[in-house]
Amino acid sequence: MSFTEALFTLMPMQALAAALVLITLIGWRDANTGGRWAQGGLVVLTLGLALLSPAFGGRLAAHGVQTLGLAAISAGLSALWWALAQWFSPLPGRRLMTAAPMLLAAMHAALWNNRAAAQALADVVIVAQLAWLGVLLERPGHDSVLQGLNNRRWRLLGLIAVLPLLAAILWRAAVVGLALGDPAWPDLALGLAGQLALLLLLPMLLLAWRSQTEAELARLAQTDGLTGLNDPAAFTKRSVDLISMARRYDEPLALMVFELDNFPALLAERGPDMADRALALFASCVQAQMRLGDLSGRLGGEQFGVLMARCLPEGPIALDARLRAALAERAPAALGQALSFSAGWGKLRPGDRGLPDLQRRAETALYEARRAGQGQLMAEPGVTD
Repeated sequence: MSFTEALFTLMPMQALAAALVLITLIGWRDANTGGRWAQGGLVVLTLGLALLSPAFGGRLAAHGVQTLGLAAISAGLSALWWALAQWFSPLPGRRLMTAAPMLLAAMHAALWNNRAAAQALADVVIVAQLAWLGVLLERPGHDSVLQGLNNRRWRLLGLIAVLPLLAAILWRAAVVGLALGDPAWPDLALGLAGQLALLLLLPMLLLAWRSQTEAELARLAQTDGLTGLNDPAAFTKRSVDLISMARRYDEPLALMVFELDNFPALLAERGPDMADRALALFASCVQAQMRLGDLSGRLGGEQFGVLMARCLPEGPIALDARLRAALAERAPAALGQALSFSAGWGKLRPGDRGLPDLQRRAETALYEARRAGQGQLMAEPGVTD
């Protein structure tokens, strides 16, 4: 067995070891979505590498075995792409990445009488997948994992795994497809690049999974456990950026404060479980009806808040109407009774020292709404000045 053949023979075992380590360290049940895609991708990649290894005949293997092996490698790359897609911002091409293994298998099988053309075609598909993996590594991270995944060293690790493999496959495709000479050197380069990629793949995936897990734990530490909204401390902290932005660009900003009507009576008559369900339902309606870019939070008890950026006086009125319509539709089915709420709002003024001043005026308007008969929306005095 030559050195090149030994490299390709070791690849399935190395991929299997990486898959087992990944499954052992993060588990299956405890893995997030990206982690499961990564685990599945490594398992399928192991199968593909095994079918194409010299133990199964390598290039001399039956055409059907080669087709299955190449399709499995393509499916493994697609799964790894989907794993990264859970951590990075959306990128076009999801349907193509999903369809790539099936397209490769169909076209490779159709060229059963021309192995050189079939191999060149498979190389083109796999090169395209690797290139798209490299592009994805340069995308910004999702907000939920941004801090961990924007680490340049982590991205560099991924690119070091992808780029040499990409170059080696292109070299081999050119030599084999255009009959430019002996493919021994391109095969050796591909074997070395494949070993390097498998060596770096495991730590890269573990770092990505850990980044997402740490970001999720940090988010949960700032989230109200019942409603999923920001807790008071997180709401106050995140309001600083919105208030600073509004002042910097002289843009209107408003705070709406909500309270469920007759909540103490609901708690006393139907118990804490029903009260918790009512709070969770109201929070769900708030999340569904608020604008993208606004900030929502549970301020305490049955009180909620939404900080609305670039908000004209019509904004709180529109949100109030949407929220009442959503609650009227969902509450009877979910709780067996209707729910109503009172709301007050105020706008940021030049003399405000921050959220506390704005919140104080919005709460004053809320109390006026409750005194007016509940189920009302009130603005702070002079809000349209």
